[in-house]
Amino acid sequence: MLRSLAEIGSDRRLLAEGYDRKTKETRLGIMQVIPQTAEWLFREMGYRNYKIDGNQSLLFRPFINIYFAGAYIIWLSSHDEKERSEEYVVRAYKGGIKKATHKSTAQYFTQYLSVKQSLPPKSGQQMSANRSFTTNSSLKAGDSWKYWDSIVSPVDMEELWRHPDVLKEWTASGERRGKVRFSQDPEKRPYLSRVEVKAVAEIIISRYFNSRGITPTALAAVAELCSMRFVHGVRAHTGLMGIDYPTASWLYKDIGYNTYKVSSVNDLYNPFASIYFGAAYLVWLSEYEGRRRSHQFIVQAYVGGPENVNLQETGPIWQKYQEILNSYEADKKGQGSCAIL
Repeated sequence: MLRSLAEIGSDRRLLAEGYDRKTKETRLGIMQVIPQTAEWLFREMGYRNYKIDGNQSLLFRPFINIYFAGAYIIWLSSHDEKERSEEYVVRAYKGGIKKATHKSTAQYFTQYLSVKQSLPPKSGQQMSANRSFTTNSSLKAGDSWKYWDSIVSPVDMEELWRHPDVLKEWTASGERRGKVRFSQDPEKRPYLSRVEVKAVAEIIISRYFNSRGITPTALAAVAELCSMRFVHGVRAHTGLMGIDYPTASWLYKDIGYNTYKVSSVNDLYNPFASIYFGAAYLVWLSEYEGRRRSHQFIVQAYVGGPENVNLQETGPIWQKYQEILNSYEADKKGQGSCAIL
């Protein structure tokens, strides 16, 4: 998607500039990023790997430009808490969310599909296939996304090593202290096994939420529902618990859940931090608007927003959650499962 949009928007020219007379917006660089959008993503949405600090000319740098373009695409992909189609995202990227379904962006999407189909295969596929262990290709973050120890504190790692189920699993897979690998799917995306997810949930609950009525199994089931246990989450669902940066930042600054620091999106890729803020949000939802809420309300509100819950209808979110929860309960009788949902 990024390659196609760069081809259409700027013809891959690093110093390209565009100006929309109707919106009076300037677009800069290879991905034609609007400076105000980049500043908003940095300031409000926690995308802080690159700073622009009011210096718009930094958006002519390709890594910075593509970083904020990718962040904006992620935000568009679940705008208004709805899973959006590729067509919606591409057309909204061009004309804004108000023009995502307007006839003025229809031709742009047709052009996008044509360019996308004509692009050569991804470079480096053969090289990646010959490696036994590589990082998530979308992040290029080196060892930070290979090993637990790179993003989790020594104290938290020691707790995991003490957990009998984790110790058994890590011993069987040949893990070593100081270099515990994340599991990876065929696309080299790091994820947690069910044993690991539940262990982290048990540790977080025992430390901080022991009297709040949350069970490790329920917390693990929410994580699987939101992220399929991927370290970085899926689509716009950030991290293991799928909790976005603005919500985590609000819990940290305003509600007082400050055991784990959250100063950028990257902090939510730590499984312990993600589960901590996910649990905190579940606790807050349990008494939403001053009323004690049902299990069904809490789960649906967590995934779709409390204002969108309709308890008169048993929707797919609740049904899927119950299926996952039942599978975790079944795992207690066996050895657990490492399969991706």
